[in-house]
Amino acid sequence: MEVEVARGATEAYPVDTLEDDPEGYWAAALAYYELLRERAQTATEIISLSTGEQVTLETSSLCFCTMYRDEPQHKILVLVNPQDTKTVVAVYLKESWWSIEDVLRTSDPTREGLVKEQVKILWRDGAAVGFYSIKMKGSLCGDGTSACYLLPVFDTVFVRRKNRCQGLGTAMLRDFCDTFHGDEALGISCPISAAMYKVLRQFLLTCPGERGRLWEVEAPGAWGQRVNIWLKVYLQERRLQDGVDRWGPERTQND
Repeated sequence: MEVEVARGATEAYPVDTLEDDPEGYWAAALAYYELLRERAQTATEIISLSTGEQVTLETSSLCFCTMYRDEPQHKILVLVNPQDTKTVVAVYLKESWWSIEDVLRTSDPTREGLVKEQVKILWRDGAAVGFYSIKMKGSLCGDGTSACYLLPVFDTVFVRRKNRCQGLGTAMLRDFCDTFHGDEALGISCPISAAMYKVLRQFLLTCPGERGRLWEVEAPGAWGQRVNIWLKVYLQERRLQDGVDRWGPERTQND
């Protein structure tokens, strides 16, 4: 039996209709999984992806993924690529299989730009292309501690591979700064990757007014846990320049 992935052509995409009911999704997925195990004795089901690829619905290609990192009891059923079990190709939601592309799409034309409060999703042409998360000032730093963040912190950022090098990281940084325009200090979660430092450097070159506000911070962000990002970028570039000036001619002579 062939099962076609829902494509959202005649109905809303999952993101448009899903409710906050993780227990319900888990129960439905578990019931469907058990049904598949029973059917496997008598029939084989094949799922047709929106890419044209066909994948056999076997329990070996199905797994339950946690919905929230801090709440492992909430899970959803996913279909993985049989040749690459780390790659999810479809998600079971609302009693249907949805391709990853459709899970990241919306039929709501009002979804454009960055929305949500603590995790902002960047929408472009009806698709989710990136997101960034925020540790709000006053929120707890983590389980088992009473310490709270002393400033808003730009925590995790992600841009889909095909949408990178389009200025979206800079756009999200600008949105973060604009969102908390009344705060004198804003944090960027430590450690900052080399790629993120390039984005920050470009952002601060074009927005010099933010140079005094952005700090690389460790939780909870007290003054002793902050390093000014522009100063760090400036000093790093000076060290590189000094290294070229100091060693460049000497290396030439040795050559």
